[in-house]
Amino acid sequence: MNNLVWFTNNLRVEDNLALSEACKNSGKTIAVYCFDPRHFAETKYGFKKTERFRATFLIESVEELRENLLLNNISLFVYFEKPENIIPNLIQEQQIQNVYHQKEWTSEEIDVLQNLKGLENLAGINWNGFYDQFLFHPEDIPYQTIQYLPQVFTVFRKECELKVSVRKTNSFVKKLEANLITNETFVPTLQDLTFENFEIDKRSAFPFKGGENQALKRIENYFFETQNLSSYKQTRNGLVGADYSSKLSAWLSNGSVSAKTIYWKVQEYEAEFGANEDTYWLIFELIWRDYFKYISLKFGNKIFQLDGILNTKYDWKFNQKAFNQWISGNTNEPFVNANIIELAKTGFMSNRGRQNVASFWAKEWQQDWRIAAAYFESLLIDYDVHSNYGNWIYNAGVGNDPRDRKFNIKRQAEMYDGNQEFQKLWT
Repeated sequence: MNNLVWFTNNLRVEDNLALSEACKNSGKTIAVYCFDPRHFAETKYGFKKTERFRATFLIESVEELRENLLLNNISLFVYFEKPENIIPNLIQEQQIQNVYHQKEWTSEEIDVLQNLKGLENLAGINWNGFYDQFLFHPEDIPYQTIQYLPQVFTVFRKECELKVSVRKTNSFVKKLEANLITNETFVPTLQDLTFENFEIDKRSAFPFKGGENQALKRIENYFFETQNLSSYKQTRNGLVGADYSSKLSAWLSNGSVSAKTIYWKVQEYEAEFGANEDTYWLIFELIWRDYFKYISLKFGNKIFQLDGILNTKYDWKFNQKAFNQWISGNTNEPFVNANIIELAKTGFMSNRGRQNVASFWAKEWQQDWRIAAAYFESLLIDYDVHSNYGNWIYNAGVGNDPRDRKFNIKRQAEMYDGNQEFQKLWT
């Protein structure tokens, strides 16, 4: 009997546990990726769940995944259709006994998996799910259950750094050429996904393409060719240009590269060029990413709810005129405007920008943070459900910020854009 690898947010060949485990089995191995139409539909707020920027990056990532799998004699079947409508037919046609996938735990992903598992004709299928998106594996973190996860990031970070070793990356054995199955499916175009073609804005701080090869190329450049990693902490709050930060978040978000791969590349870099606070800080950011994933694992749908994980009551409002002002960059804060215009034009915004834009919306205007979070979800190339909503509840005061801070936006603009280079770029 044969094996099916169902790709979702793990669009890579290197360090992919579902893929490596599938390839250990006898029988043929094929793969599938579904561009789920629900991800490109219009939300109740009037904009698409996924806009053109992330859609483009996703298309590029799937195209590269297909090429890399083909080099290993594995065929990737690609569809613009719901997984529930495709996978059962594929299982029957290709005589699949075992399905391998990355474990997810947020509600939309759980619903899809449960829908599939509930089908009568799939009753005998072996479903094999793996947590493969963490730096610190869930089995290794020093807590008896997820309910013991600390409420404060610093506690989590220090305990994990002290007690947890990052696992080695997974490798797999290339399948024999006889494994290859004829495949006439195709990766959809932007037009297929109901978008028009567009050109990348020349001002963009993220001029990169999607895909595993592109992620590894970026690591090679940012780490070893330019040694920018050695000044990462000093420059990471920058606003203009491609190299003020690693920009690895987009490839991480759709799994074109794993957190473990980045971690071990940092170790390799430090062995060659030396370790400092800057090189450590990239790992620090990977641990933050892990923490938001564990927060959503612990609290489930609370990360999407107005009162967040703290059940804190605020007098939230929603004003459509205010929202229109905010998304069009027409507020009374030029620094906020510049950042939101950058997002609308490029699908990218710096970490510093995101903190200020979110604080303005939630703390200055006290508007319903969920609408703004959904807008970020729509536009951000590097959208990750856990980081996006984790950051939003944090900034809205209903998450994991023990200080419930509010940004002084004018002061922030002076500190990080004192010569107004960024604001002038995006007016």
